[in-house]
Amino acid sequence: MRMALCNEVLAGMPLQRQCELAASLGYDGLEIAPFTLSETPQMIPTAEAAKIRATVEAAGLVVTGLHWLLVKPDGLSLTDPDATVRARTLEVMTHLTGLCAELGGAVLVHGSPKQRQIAPGDSHAVALARLKDALAQVALAAARVGVTYCIEPLSRKETALINTVAEAAELVRAIDHPNLRTMIDCSAAGLTETLPVPALIDEWLPTGLIAHLQVNDPNRRGPGQGKMKFAPIIAALRRRNYAGTIAVEPFDYSPDGAGVAAFSAGYLRGLIEASS
Repeated sequence: MRMALCNEVLAGMPLQRQCELAASLGYDGLEIAPFTLSETPQMIPTAEAAKIRATVEAAGLVVTGLHWLLVKPDGLSLTDPDATVRARTLEVMTHLTGLCAELGGAVLVHGSPKQRQIAPGDSHAVALARLKDALAQVALAAARVGVTYCIEPLSRKETALINTVAEAAELVRAIDHPNLRTMIDCSAAGLTETLPVPALIDEWLPTGLIAHLQVNDPNRRGPGQGKMKFAPIIAALRRRNYAGTIAVEPFDYSPDGAGVAAFSAGYLRGLIEASS
């Protein structure tokens, strides 16, 4: 297992400093939110991507992947009734698969709840069909560059589309493409799933549909900063021979970004070492 830090936690710092701090705390990599790199991340040229990758790797880290994909540019939506908006969003998604590959990443995590809402007057079925169509197309783009695209189940507080691993798995199976998978976000799972996260891991990891894990508490702070117990989660990952990345993705930075990054790293590293 590799331990990555979602880089928006340190987004007030220059990228080089983010990398140096993350490396000093014991992280293996960064999971990058594209909006932290540019207002138009889909337009980052190959030469600039190479510089970003070199900055990360100079600190002894790797880019593990991308997440929070559709914050920038503004006006994106996969479920908008306007076909032009949907086409523009799919174009951005396609370019981001290429950016992920150029940065050395392996996985894109599609959360972006505001860009997958059910539009007023539309039904759940219509919105889901639009999401399905876009994911089927982006899976082809992901295959062309050798990355995996994951649809992320999110809590019902954030979106009405794809709230559980079972719903995500049903969608992934319907599209049936090897470069499209799903993942588990511990915070969302703790708010929405009927099973605890270790049981979800035991049920779904053997299916091959889970390609990633993000660790955070349902209170939106870092792992170990709330009531969720992460030792059983790490034990379940060990039990199921998980060899992917676990990415620290808090939303409430307490006491601050650097502080939660440090606490999470120490807490998780201790659990990982104790489980080996």
